[in-house]
Amino acid sequence: MTRAEVGQAQEIEQLLASADPEFGYRRLAGPFAAAVATVAVAMSAFHLYTSGFGTLLALKQRAVHLGFVFTLVFLLYPVRRKHAGQTVFGWPDVAFALAGVACVGYLLWHHDRLMLQAGQLARTDLVVGAAGVLLVLEAGRRVMGVLPFIAAALLAYPFLGEYVPGLFAVRRFPVERVIEHMWYTTEGVFGIPLGVSATYVFLFVLLGAFLERTGLGQLFVEVAMALAGWMHGGPAKVSVFSSALLGTVSGSSVANVVADGVFNIPLMKRLGYHPRFAAAAEAATSVGGQIMPPVMGAAAFVMAEFLGVPYLTVVQAAVVPALLYFVSLFFVIHFEARRLDLRGLRREELPDLRRTVLRKWYLVVPLLVMVLYLVRGFSPARAAFMAIALAAAVHLITCVREGRLRDYPRELWGMLEYGARNALTVALACAVVGVIIGVVTLTGIGNALVTVTTALGQHNLFLTLVLVMVACTIIGSGIPTTATYIILAALAVPAIEALLPAKGPEIAPGVRVSHIAGHLFIFYYGVIADLTPPDALAAYAAAGIARTPPFPVSLEATRHALAAILVPFAFVYSPELLLLSGSWPDRALAVASAVAGIVFLSAAVAGYFFGPAHPVERVLLAGAAVGMVLHNPWLDLAGLAAAGLVAAAQFFRQAPGTRGAGRGQPAAAKQDGR
Repeated sequence: MTRAEVGQAQEIEQLLASADPEFGYRRLAGPFAAAVATVAVAMSAFHLYTSGFGTLLALKQRAVHLGFVFTLVFLLYPVRRKHAGQTVFGWPDVAFALAGVACVGYLLWHHDRLMLQAGQLARTDLVVGAAGVLLVLEAGRRVMGVLPFIAAALLAYPFLGEYVPGLFAVRRFPVERVIEHMWYTTEGVFGIPLGVSATYVFLFVLLGAFLERTGLGQLFVEVAMALAGWMHGGPAKVSVFSSALLGTVSGSSVANVVADGVFNIPLMKRLGYHPRFAAAAEAATSVGGQIMPPVMGAAAFVMAEFLGVPYLTVVQAAVVPALLYFVSLFFVIHFEARRLDLRGLRREELPDLRRTVLRKWYLVVPLLVMVLYLVRGFSPARAAFMAIALAAAVHLITCVREGRLRDYPRELWGMLEYGARNALTVALACAVVGVIIGVVTLTGIGNALVTVTTALGQHNLFLTLVLVMVACTIIGSGIPTTATYIILAALAVPAIEALLPAKGPEIAPGVRVSHIAGHLFIFYYGVIADLTPPDALAAYAAAGIARTPPFPVSLEATRHALAAILVPFAFVYSPELLLLSGSWPDRALAVASAVAGIVFLSAAVAGYFFGPAHPVERVLLAGAAVGMVLHNPWLDLAGLAAAGLVAAAQFFRQAPGTRGAGRGQPAAAKQDGR
């Protein structure tokens, strides 16, 4: 790497560490770095072996997975974030790591006895189980911040719930029962979330690391530049395209912001775009990467397990909502660019699409093979394993073409280490959330929450959806998206399903389209929580790159995403958008109606349609959008009529000689900084 590249990499590391606790790890050096790298590579090797030759028994697979997570987290993450710059770890960290491995090792060694003696734990079993749960919470505190404190507070509920008045009162549970439930069953720490992390999520995160290091992410950025860089608001639209493409292999909002934004945000500023606009556009588009199949921020795998449906079914249902999200952002940026007359790049400044694709087309092969394996019915683990093997081969080809064959072993080692480190946050979030889900299943508090939610919503679907939307954005602030989804899947989705008990055909035994719509609804808003104050992690990362105050960026990014807020309501009311019900003409009509509604709302948000929009016209466009999204024939006609009225008024309001005037002027000439 050149000195400039090293400097840029260090700047990116600092931005990540300041924006998200996940990246507040030690910058180890020397033998300390080598020791952690060895453990990380061993973790990747273990998961590759079990995916290629068969996983262990459920509890054993999850226990080994957690043992690796314990070791890496306690060695990488300091007790306090202000010590993140340390280049060494101390003996207390080693002691914590060894204690975590000992708790997991005890479970593995005594696995058969513990399974046969369920409910009859010895004192040593109880001490080890309690220590294991506490270590999960401590590891989570080092990495994630608020989530383990929520889990710790809920962990007191089985002991203090008898003092809670009304509907939420529960009987007191013995300590032995709580420890057994949390540590020695698959209902607590080692529940479905950690199981999905141990079998599927790790492999797809590792695949994303391989694809990123092979240059696929850079290829996506270059293709996006060639496709959209010349348009009005070109660099911002490039962010839409590149984030959509990067989202297919990355599941982190903040990582997407940094990977894409270090190029796009300075480019937008150079062309005269206001720093706030540049940062907000990048944050809003990068967040969408988490809802773009196939990775979807790891939640797709958990969702498939919760619903009991094939993983490919979740991917199929998520495609149209994800595309609608990016369509909404594209048109918000387009109308905003037309209103402010933000120019794009000159053609000679853009990469040549044909030459770029011909030179780097082979980088996409692992991703295509993975999709092919999934379509042909192979398990996600097998598909990811084959894609990783191909990605390693693709990188070998790149090294040979560039004359760097000698560097290949070192770079392969680096990919295995990088992938394991990237998977730590999701794995640990799944373990911590396992404690929360364990409390829910042990006490039955979920049923009480469903009763309260439906009562507050007055048994009205729309009001209930609004309440759940608010809950998603609040709980999702500062909590990893996968953890937000898991919590709300247990607590909020049943309230939605209670009001849609039989909507849509069955897609699996006992699972209807309405069920998957409810799960996607909460996941969607959990993702958008990365944009909304107060803990808008993606917006803060983008603000750091743009060198502008973060809070206004989060407000501006939320405004950019306003049109996208309608999308989950659209697929709840029109399940044809999930491509799992209705005929293809019905699906096409539902998609067309939703796209029209999204475009109208984007125009209302930006204040520009075919020309600047007056307040009354913006209200008409917003009303038209709601009508189109609800997808009723009469409402569709009313929405089209309202939008047509606004378009006609704007068209005839413009003087014949002024239509299209001012195009191509520098962005700074008219921009108001919004």
